[in-house]
Amino acid sequence: MMTFKRTLVVLSSLLMTLTMAAQTPQVLGDNHAMWRMNVDRQYLLLPVQEKEENANVRVLVDNQQAQNFNLRLAVDKVDYYVPLDIRRFGAKKILLDINFHGDRRATGAMKDFICWREMKQSDTFDTTNRERFRPAYHHTPLYGWMNDPNGMFYKDGVYHLYYQFNPYGSMWENMTWGHSTSRDLLHWEAQPIAIEPDALGSIFSGSCVVDKNNTSGYGKNAVVAFYTSAGQSQVQSMAFSTDNGKTFRKVAENPILVSNLPDFRDPKAFWNPEIQKWNLILAAGQEMRIYSSPNLRDWTYESAFGEGVGCHDGVWECPDLMKLQVRGTDRQKWMLICNINPGGPFGGSATQYFIGDFDGHRFVADKPVKTKWMDYGKDHYATVTFDNAPDGRHIALAWMSNWQYANQVPTQQFRSANSVPRDLDLVEYDGDIYCAVTPSKELLQVRGKKVKRPTPACEIVVDVKNDAEIVLSNTRGEQVTMKYDADKHEFAMDRTKSGDASFSEAFPVVTTTPVYGDMKQLRIFVDHCSVEAFDAEGRMAMTNLVFPSEPYNTLKVKGGKATIYQVNL
Repeated sequence: MMTFKRTLVVLSSLLMTLTMAAQTPQVLGDNHAMWRMNVDRQYLLLPVQEKEENANVRVLVDNQQAQNFNLRLAVDKVDYYVPLDIRRFGAKKILLDINFHGDRRATGAMKDFICWREMKQSDTFDTTNRERFRPAYHHTPLYGWMNDPNGMFYKDGVYHLYYQFNPYGSMWENMTWGHSTSRDLLHWEAQPIAIEPDALGSIFSGSCVVDKNNTSGYGKNAVVAFYTSAGQSQVQSMAFSTDNGKTFRKVAENPILVSNLPDFRDPKAFWNPEIQKWNLILAAGQEMRIYSSPNLRDWTYESAFGEGVGCHDGVWECPDLMKLQVRGTDRQKWMLICNINPGGPFGGSATQYFIGDFDGHRFVADKPVKTKWMDYGKDHYATVTFDNAPDGRHIALAWMSNWQYANQVPTQQFRSANSVPRDLDLVEYDGDIYCAVTPSKELLQVRGKKVKRPTPACEIVVDVKNDAEIVLSNTRGEQVTMKYDADKHEFAMDRTKSGDASFSEAFPVVTTTPVYGDMKQLRIFVDHCSVEAFDAEGRMAMTNLVFPSEPYNTLKVKGGKATIYQVNL
């Protein structure tokens, strides 16, 4: 649910108390200016213009740098505002040292930029939804840019989701760990930023574990985070939390793992009971490296996986490694998740996986030649699972976008959402083993009354007899067409006429997926900007964004019977 509880300081307010901060900047060169201000309120609201190049902003307090970030400061038009917490610096005066990038000759005199007139101080920041494409039951940030889910764990009845976050704009920059919590994977509450950039670099993707037995020495049930510090090189760092993931303390020994590779990132740690140690897997160029540790602090390199197997058309990223049950048998197999960008089956980023065996030291794939994709949609990436999930479940979330156009999708207050939660297990089909992706049971709890027409946020259940065609459309002639071919065991979704696709030539596409068995029921989750289709038994999954000019309000079905449910939050 994306009507977040407004319990933070940066919250929705209909009436904002503002102090105009306009003054003449000190122009020091073609691209350089300084701007001095008295601290009167909690936040400085910074005006953003997305077409501009990034400006680098250094916050100076008593001649020392207190913060450094990039944002697209408005030159002649304000698209939206982002908040800078200026009370946190504990000073009465601060100095902004600003370097504008790019050629300024076409934009007029720096002293006349609109940003100087539009900077405001306020004790609140309005996060009221202003976006018609903001999902109703998918997780999104209150504002700003989001990509990979990070550090997900479950503890004391609460799911914790961290994510790659830009607090200073709705395009990729200033990577930080944002934080949201939920008790049911659907109603999310925004929390303060968890881990911020430091002298080692920006905070890239990683994982958290619950150290139940205090192997690390940070306390029983401490939450230990691993993340990539992305500075001049990419290195691995560590932090721990003794307040259930609300705040983290970075360890003095950072970085804890280094490499001479330019792409060395995204550590995923987990407890392996078979060796009574922790394992950690991370992406290193176009392979995965595996480590072990008795205490989460001292890591031993074990092996590498990836050479000559799977898709190598892009950089390997965001791994996960888990042991899963093969449905209907007493066997278990290991699955290694490997996200890749580019190289997806329909261009851009996607999630591939490998089935095999793992002894705590080395992962060996069963059939390394064949590439297997977890989701055959265009918008499913950076998929990882929750640590310590209840009842032995393996619950996954994905970033619901694609690097081909993620910065250009038609929203501004925020960009990007997460997929609906999915439970993972394994199924056998035609002599091979595949990942089954089933909508998490929590989605049934928000299934509301039956309705005759699709609504902007709904679930459509189609009982399939044989071949089937499902068309979602609106009065503007925009439509999403889905087809199931029973003989070929194939499902397809056509979004070429789904709505606005002007922002990217890569957006209009027909995506197709194999179905690992006979499909009897199709579950389709429609939200304001997405259509996610699943075989009810998890034998296929497809996630695609859509941006219709009006919500789809007509459903036509051939070869099946459809029931439409409202989603009640």
